[in-house]
Amino acid sequence: MDKNTILAIVLSVLVITLGMTIQATFFAPPVPEMVPTTERVETSRTTTGDTTYLAPAQSSQVSANIAWDSNLPGSLVAVGNKGNSTPFTFETNYFLIEFNPNGASIASFKLKDHLDNGEPVELLFKDATSNDAFLLYAGNDKTNPIDANFRYQIIGNQVQFTQEFALLEEDGKTPGAPFTITKTYTFGEEDYLFEIDVETRNSENKAIPLSFENFAYTLAFEPQIGPSFTSLDNNYNYRRFYIKEDGSSKKDQVKLSNGAYTTTKPLSWVALVGKYFSLIAIPDATNYMVSLSEVSGEGIPLQSSIYLSRPTIKSAAQTDTFRFYAGPQLKRDMVIYNDASLNSFGVSGLQLEAALDSSSWLGWLETILKTILNLLYKIIPNYGIGIIILTFLLKLALYPITKKGMESTAKMASLSPKMQEIKEKYPDNPTKQNEEMAAMYKKEKINPMGGCLPMLLQFPILIAFYGLLNKHFELRGAMFIPGWIPDLSRPDMVASLPFNLPFLGNELHLLPIFYTVSMIYSMKITQNASTAGSQQGMMKFMTYGMPLMFFFVLYNAPSGLILYWSVMNALSIVQQLYTNKKKQQEAAEEAQNNVPQFPRPKGKGRK
Repeated sequence: MDKNTILAIVLSVLVITLGMTIQATFFAPPVPEMVPTTERVETSRTTTGDTTYLAPAQSSQVSANIAWDSNLPGSLVAVGNKGNSTPFTFETNYFLIEFNPNGASIASFKLKDHLDNGEPVELLFKDATSNDAFLLYAGNDKTNPIDANFRYQIIGNQVQFTQEFALLEEDGKTPGAPFTITKTYTFGEEDYLFEIDVETRNSENKAIPLSFENFAYTLAFEPQIGPSFTSLDNNYNYRRFYIKEDGSSKKDQVKLSNGAYTTTKPLSWVALVGKYFSLIAIPDATNYMVSLSEVSGEGIPLQSSIYLSRPTIKSAAQTDTFRFYAGPQLKRDMVIYNDASLNSFGVSGLQLEAALDSSSWLGWLETILKTILNLLYKIIPNYGIGIIILTFLLKLALYPITKKGMESTAKMASLSPKMQEIKEKYPDNPTKQNEEMAAMYKKEKINPMGGCLPMLLQFPILIAFYGLLNKHFELRGAMFIPGWIPDLSRPDMVASLPFNLPFLGNELHLLPIFYTVSMIYSMKITQNASTAGSQQGMMKFMTYGMPLMFFFVLYNAPSGLILYWSVMNALSIVQQLYTNKKKQQEAAEEAQNNVPQFPRPKGKGRK
């Protein structure tokens, strides 16, 4: 290949890489099967009215884990009645939750209205060795959770856990004055928001004896939000941290250093965001220290955790309120917390919708396309058919532009012999060549950029469609063709190979192959109307190199996105074939009209 071809390849790679990075703003390969959780077991309870009580176990002194490398007089131990250790289920209109009395934590957190393989999606991604969610740690420790068994009771929409603790005296055996930790989970009727109240109460009129490096306790969400995954590519599937500082109108994405981030700035909220679901922690007015962590592990590919550390408590009793949004990345479910009359907790001004990923300057165009796609879905309840119809409508709207582009390309091709003559006439004078070609373009009334302009005008639509189909929530789980494309938000899969292919993995996707073949064919029939000679190297790259490059880039893209581009290619092929046939007919008519007409000889008259 000549220098110009090599330069074109390098520039193309840069343009594609930059364009994909800017647009995608990071978007979901296939979601694998859920990691199994502990089997749900209903515990034996006695019920009185709206209150359900767990029968207390016999009184005993139960040691909890040592909560930190203690500078305190002794270790933290549980001294109250030991609670039942059997997990139990709790259900709301939106949630199906498995609570674990061990640590007063949550072992499973499922969303009833959102499915994964036909089952409620699991929002807590963990393995058998992972900590549960919402455990407490003493001080600002993050290694040894307070894992004593709590007593619990269910009161309406509340689940309340209680246990008494004490610090051992210097002899390491005698517990000091006890204090009580009560952790209460409160759920709304129609909310993805819930509250966790942590109450600490001393048995004597003294400050709570929890203090390590000026922190009383840490509330943690760990290890990861679901659905489960085998890998993250930060494009089709990702996990990101966002924070919103008090008084700020926008969020900031957090870049962790060596897998960690800590801030003591007052925050409105901190969010752990995936492509379709998010966990947003909303602390009260206390100035908590917020710590974020990302750790690669053997059990799950990545652990992303949030820790809220509470400063030392200087009173005999204290109640702290934490709110959490655990639900879909949908604006309609988030904006209700801007108006106190629209939610069960009477909160307002949270601006949780700021945690949504946007498409910056093309967001408005995505919104228009999304509105049209949803309208088509109401008419034909199949998003795959809706994508095909919307693609056809876009192609129809762009037809005048693409028609002019194809005509301009055809005119340029017809001037190829004249352009070659100019090059041969002035082989060592590029300036003169350009002057002569400019004069020829002016004479023939041709814009050399006429073939490129339509592509430039279509580019924003292509990018907006990419963003829309890559993260449109309603496409999650949307079936197009049973057995082939059961979920438009994931790649289609026709077979699973017993080995891995370089750069592709072990899944065979058909749509990217169809897309690549259609793109190559589209380039070839367009090339028939293109210049030859010195531009053959460039045309070969455009015909084969670009489609193959896109094949690898888009191999794991959502099938809804590949469906759109494949249909667009098919329509472009039909349009190009029509244009080529029309051009051949015009050329044949012009040749026939240019055939010289010789006069017929005069015949002799009859005798």
